[in-house]
Amino acid sequence: MRKVCVIGIGETRMGRLPDRSLRDLIDEAGHKAIADAGIEKSEIGALYVGNFNASYLCGQGHMGALASEVLGLGSIPTVRTEGACASGSLAFRFGTMAIAAGFYDIVMVGGVEKMTHQPTETVTTGIASAMDYEWEAMQGFTFPGSFAMIANRYFHEYRDVKHEMGLCAYNAHQNAMLNPDAQMPKDVPLAKILGADLIASPLSLFDCSLVTDGAAFVVLAAADVAERVNGAHRVIDIIGTGHAGDALTLAAKPNITSFAASKAAAAQAYGQAGLGPDDIDFAEVHDCFTITQIINTEDLGFFPPGKGGDAVADGVTARDGKKPINVSGGLKAKGHPIGATGISQIYEVVTQLRGDAGARQLKKADIGLSQNLGGTAATCVINIFRGR
Repeated sequence: MRKVCVIGIGETRMGRLPDRSLRDLIDEAGHKAIADAGIEKSEIGALYVGNFNASYLCGQGHMGALASEVLGLGSIPTVRTEGACASGSLAFRFGTMAIAAGFYDIVMVGGVEKMTHQPTETVTTGIASAMDYEWEAMQGFTFPGSFAMIANRYFHEYRDVKHEMGLCAYNAHQNAMLNPDAQMPKDVPLAKILGADLIASPLSLFDCSLVTDGAAFVVLAAADVAERVNGAHRVIDIIGTGHAGDALTLAAKPNITSFAASKAAAAQAYGQAGLGPDDIDFAEVHDCFTITQIINTEDLGFFPPGKGGDAVADGVTARDGKKPINVSGGLKAKGHPIGATGISQIYEVVTQLRGDAGARQLKKADIGLSQNLGGTAATCVINIFRGR
């Protein structure tokens, strides 16, 4: 298996972008990544595009071919990947595997979603298709309701971490204020976060991630190619990748305060990288809800079960803490453009490893991790990166 590197990154601003179409978003993020890689389009061997719901929300299927046309990539093979909120990371994994297996020397990977032009009811219905339609969505179950049940069970098994969940949101907004691409770079006082209206108890408004338009793309290359074309950039190696699944429904999971897919994917990625949780300098984790961030950091082995909230309260996960989490602002404040979310996480990890994050740049950023969930933790993709 060949070593694979990230040689180019590009993304749009995340947010409510009423004047931007799917084509516009793909065009901006994709061309930024190609320019950043310093390659010719003719060198790209294949294109993988993550997208969750354009068929329903935009009436647009066949996203791989659309992206290839927009970017002028000619007759190369294209694939659209769908794994709910992990759609982008699946595209990244497949692109990585294609180079590692020797099929291509350079591939392009991206994700895109356009959501905010639809009414809330339509978006909610579309997102609910990532859970079981017959047994959950048709019974009125929604993702806020699902993760509220997870939070309540976590409170029962460990302790009430509502305050620590609020701190997760507070940190996310503080970090987003330093990110020019963030959807919600607002200084939200902790008191306002903790006093916000309930959405599904115990989750309140600021415990929930955003509805977002946006796109992100990266260019991958075999290590020998990366060393030739990477120019002034630090070479970023993909040193571990993991992909695992779990039951689609919440009821079928034997444990809902730990996500089996995350733990299995993490074991794969750590094993491939030859590293453990203590070796990770920072991480972008899937904070679709604040309780999810806490559970994810435990499943990744950063903190013991039931202690993820303590780490937040003690400042360990803050930007200047020992294990910074979601320095980009995360899904909570940078935004959650579902098909693009996993690639946007990788964009931040690579930016940090390159030392290009500006005011939010971490002091120590040599090994970074991205963790991306789909549905009610039914799919998980984890990637580990190292800067040379």
